[in-house]
Amino acid sequence: MITAFIIGCEIGFWLFVLIGLLCRYIFRLKKLGAIFLIATPLIDLALVIATIYDLRGGATATFAHSLAAIYIGVSIAWGHRMIKWADERFAHRFAGGPAPARKPKYGEDHARYERNGWLHHLLAWVIGAAILYGMILMVGDAVRTEVLFNTLRLWSIILVIDFVISFSYSLWPRAKKAESN
Repeated sequence: MITAFIIGCEIGFWLFVLIGLLCRYIFRLKKLGAIFLIATPLIDLALVIATIYDLRGGATATFAHSLAAIYIGVSIAWGHRMIKWADERFAHRFAGGPAPARKPKYGEDHARYERNGWLHHLLAWVIGAAILYGMILMVGDAVRTEVLFNTLRLWSIILVIDFVISFSYSLWPRAKKAESN
């Protein structure tokens, strides 16, 4: 059941974003659109409550519980950025807004972009790790929370790999390829 709820929360997040953008740019209901966009964190709150309720009810933690923590961390760390990304494209496509800026591909600008992305990943990890660790402490049973700990360990390894890749561009920036005629 918790897996279906997590999927529902992910779908709900994007539905709120889409409805908010539709209200804002297609129907010209800017205030209603803003309400939907601002309300997206409520979906995260519902997810936290459902996950805690499930674990407090005696459930053994599954990857779905871990996924809830990851989703919340990612949503908080990247949520504003994702909504801004969608807003820029929607405004350009449906409201005559300027074309969205492309992400930098070369040099110091690209390196800065990659470092910034890693810092968002670090924030997502800190939030998600705190939630995972809180669930582990709340349940207080290593056997029932083994999956949560393993997820935290795997995510930590992924974070380190992302660090190496992201910061490698600071040491060895991408150079523009020479144009051939």
